[in-house]
Amino acid sequence: MAPNTVRAAVQTGPGAIEFRDLPRPRTGADDGLLRVEANGLCGSDLETFHGRVPMRGGYPVVPGHEPLGIIEEIGDAAAERWGVQAGDRVALEVLVPCRACRLCLSGQYMSCRNRKATHGYTPLDREPGLWGGLAEYVYLHPNAVLHKVSSALPPEIAVMYNPLGAGVRWTAHLGRVGLGDTVLILGAGQRGIMAAAAAKTAGAATVIVTGLAADAHKLALAREFGADHTIVVDEENAEDTVARVLEITDGELADVVLEMTPMAAKPLDDALRAARHGGRIVVAGLKGGTKIPLDSDLVVNKALTLVGAYGVDSRGYAEAIRILESGRFPFAKLHTHTFELADTVKALDTLAGEIPGERAVHVAVRPAG
Repeated sequence: MAPNTVRAAVQTGPGAIEFRDLPRPRTGADDGLLRVEANGLCGSDLETFHGRVPMRGGYPVVPGHEPLGIIEEIGDAAAERWGVQAGDRVALEVLVPCRACRLCLSGQYMSCRNRKATHGYTPLDREPGLWGGLAEYVYLHPNAVLHKVSSALPPEIAVMYNPLGAGVRWTAHLGRVGLGDTVLILGAGQRGIMAAAAAKTAGAATVIVTGLAADAHKLALAREFGADHTIVVDEENAEDTVARVLEITDGELADVVLEMTPMAAKPLDDALRAARHGGRIVVAGLKGGTKIPLDSDLVVNKALTLVGAYGVDSRGYAEAIRILESGRFPFAKLHTHTFELADTVKALDTLAGEIPGERAVHVAVRPAG
């Protein structure tokens, strides 16, 4: 007999997480229940945990917007609609759209104004409350968007569907990287590394990744994931990013630039200056509400295209999952830490680099242990 409660991490305010036993949702013909194998953590989790970026729906909330798991319960109508069955492994998209508004019906579901929930951000008072991946189970709303993932992949690799999905969408779809392009990636976090892999998969000839001196291990990984050149930007004899790109490209500059650094202003200016005339810049690094100066004359005089990168869509996730399943890149090297649910705060601190001696890149929580 299934237990009547579900163990979950519950964020009650900035920097505050407690563990609760929540009621197990009852499911019917049109919905389901996902047993969480792993939930990946990213920089946005750190910002919301510490309150630098407000929790959109308020507190308390079960966080975790990158859940991967096994379908434990599913109704007949839901199974037919999603094309899955109990026992299948699936990855959940962050947004639960209404599927009926003009934006949804025109394929712009990520802009849905009537969304039913947002995994990891919808508060407990929205029934049935289990919306986040930092719990033993996540409720599968009838409108949830999910993707089947091969059971042959280790959970810690399969859960990379979200950061790799971002790399695919921001690089190939929004950046429109093509054969022979030069791509500059500002930021060597897990999404920057995944963007290097996506750029190479899309046919880029030259990939350049920047990072801090403290990111030496990440820059080394970036080279294994497709970066042809890496630039250290903050040590005493730091390289000038734009000058180095000019040198690498023999004065041509970059066709596509991805600005992926959190809370930093200078990389956006570097992006404008390192892009070629007619180049494309994808802006994905959140600045916590800080107003960043923008040299609009550069945008005009270089005929630049600036694109904001909001999340990942279904196409990005699907293509990322196929890349993960291909085994083309050494994804196991990217994953550095696995934690149990009770150690969620330690997992976040490890990702933030606050645990002495630990050099984290990709971190996951395994709620079932």
